[in-house]
Amino acid sequence: MPETTTDQHAGGSAGRPLPEVAGPRERRTGAVVPVLAFAGITVAVMQTLLVPVIKDLPALLDTAPADATWVMTATLLAGAVSTPIMGRLGDLFGKRRMLLASLAVMVIGSIVCGFTDDLVIMIVGRALQGFAMGAIPLGIGIMRDELPPERLGSAMALMSSSIGVGGGLALPAAALVAQNADWHALFFGAAGLGALSMLLTVACVPESSVRAEGTFDWLGAIGLSAGLVCLLLPITKGSDWGWTSGTTLGLFGLAVAVLLAWGVLELRSSAPLVDLRTTARREVLLTNLTSIMVGVAFYAISLVLPQLLQLPASVGGLGQSMVVAGLCVAPLGLTMMFTAPVYARISAQHGPKVSLMLGMLIIGIGYGGGLGMMGAAWQTIVVSVVVGAGIGLAYSSLPALIIGAVDPSETGAANGLNTLMRSIGTSVSSAVIGMVLAHTSVRTGGVTVPTLHGFRISFLIAAGAVAVGLLLAFFLPSRRATVVKKSLAKKSLAVRPGEGEAGDAEPVREPMPTLVAGSGGFRGRVLDADGTPVARANVTLIDRRGKQAGLTTADADGRYALLPPSSGPFVVAGSATGHAPQARPAVYAGDGVPVEVDLVLGPLGSPAATAGAPSSASAAPTVASADSAP
Repeated sequence: MPETTTDQHAGGSAGRPLPEVAGPRERRTGAVVPVLAFAGITVAVMQTLLVPVIKDLPALLDTAPADATWVMTATLLAGAVSTPIMGRLGDLFGKRRMLLASLAVMVIGSIVCGFTDDLVIMIVGRALQGFAMGAIPLGIGIMRDELPPERLGSAMALMSSSIGVGGGLALPAAALVAQNADWHALFFGAAGLGALSMLLTVACVPESSVRAEGTFDWLGAIGLSAGLVCLLLPITKGSDWGWTSGTTLGLFGLAVAVLLAWGVLELRSSAPLVDLRTTARREVLLTNLTSIMVGVAFYAISLVLPQLLQLPASVGGLGQSMVVAGLCVAPLGLTMMFTAPVYARISAQHGPKVSLMLGMLIIGIGYGGGLGMMGAAWQTIVVSVVVGAGIGLAYSSLPALIIGAVDPSETGAANGLNTLMRSIGTSVSSAVIGMVLAHTSVRTGGVTVPTLHGFRISFLIAAGAVAVGLLLAFFLPSRRATVVKKSLAKKSLAVRPGEGEAGDAEPVREPMPTLVAGSGGFRGRVLDADGTPVARANVTLIDRRGKQAGLTTADADGRYALLPPSSGPFVVAGSATGHAPQARPAVYAGDGVPVEVDLVLGPLGSPAATAGAPSSASAAPTVASADSAP
């Protein structure tokens, strides 16, 4: 069978190819998830690599404390700028290719840092390390394109949580290295991790065949980069410059002007770096705002607990070594990793909105309990575990919410923007909590140290951010995949006309795959009664037991593609706002031959076509092979 089929339906574009689907079961995807998760952990290591030696950086680099902070700030700024840009480049030119490029730049930056004690060269190297942050959204995009639906939820959860896993595990490892070896060994270890991640990616991760149309928006990339730098610089350096200084206020004002001009430019662009119209959708906007709050909550505990653990007992701290402090905080990352499969089960039953809200509640409980649990090392471990479980659920829910609201070709850019929102949250957290700890510190023995009062205020700030995030998540539209599934699984197999109407959110959607010859599956178009394509209609696949076997969304021309998990009889059902649904029986022989199933949705209020009573457009079941009829 040829790879493309000429469209003969009214309203269609003759000669345009139907969408093509790559069969995920025919690809070697067994190692994709662990390899991409390892890449995410490797990138996350860059964020906490120097935390154990941060107080010693002025001496190590022979510079002033204010100048030494640029070593951390450079990584943050580079990561924030590169994340949405690499996501868009991945959508256009290949996600694996851009993932390898990100890791390569990180390796180069690590080697540069490993051979220098010069402040300027160190800042350049650290900026190159931060460039790798784009690997997180790229990895999520690859998973969406390559994995079968039953593995996608937990895989994305693990990839999204890898930023916390890597950060948590890096603390004790970096502390151990810093205590027992030259501090440059930290960078050589990071370079080794990056090189290993690149080798594993080349060997185990296929290049995605899903591509976005258009060209790269270089002007938009420059504008966004300038706006982010102007915004994040005063956030991270405001405590050094003074929050009311001319430099700080001037950069904030410039950030507003640049980002507004950038927004106007993007709205006028035919191929924008970030589709602001998509970003303005309620589900995308609220998810991104919630991501900022989760970022604040995540970084707060990473800042407070290590300082509390290492603070001398004489001033109210726990008097632990650098390595012990790292080990006590490590459960934060480990718990995030182990919550990925838990998220998948919760989300499958109730949707990612519920798992996000549950995660925020658990984070709040952890910070509330932490206010009274600062008296022993074991108490900090309990707080780390509880907060880590909540952050793991919240982080795991975010990419699912974004992916459910954007076109597959926008996955990289949309998740890149979401990761950027988390980075902004961590930057705000660092600035605000740093300011709180500085203003509540006391001098003892000629040294300024933080206080338990400052730590508790920091936990209250994090709890407040969680409350705001929970409120934002409450207004997210419910993704009632289970409701749609149950309605479609009724004996009549009719879809309720009200599903998918304005006010109800679309169900969680399996991404529409990219079809290649020989992969098989169901494909076709969703049309209304006069033959006009129905854009973004929901198309559901129901198996013989009445269970959902697949779910996707038609593209702008009404085309869809679904790959069933096995051969046999199915029902293909379609629904869309303002249309009566239709369900058609069809049989897939499993021989790699695509089955053409077109769905015709009548006007709202007309009787819904069911499997038992096909519409005029489907007078009989569609069968891929004469021998495959049940």
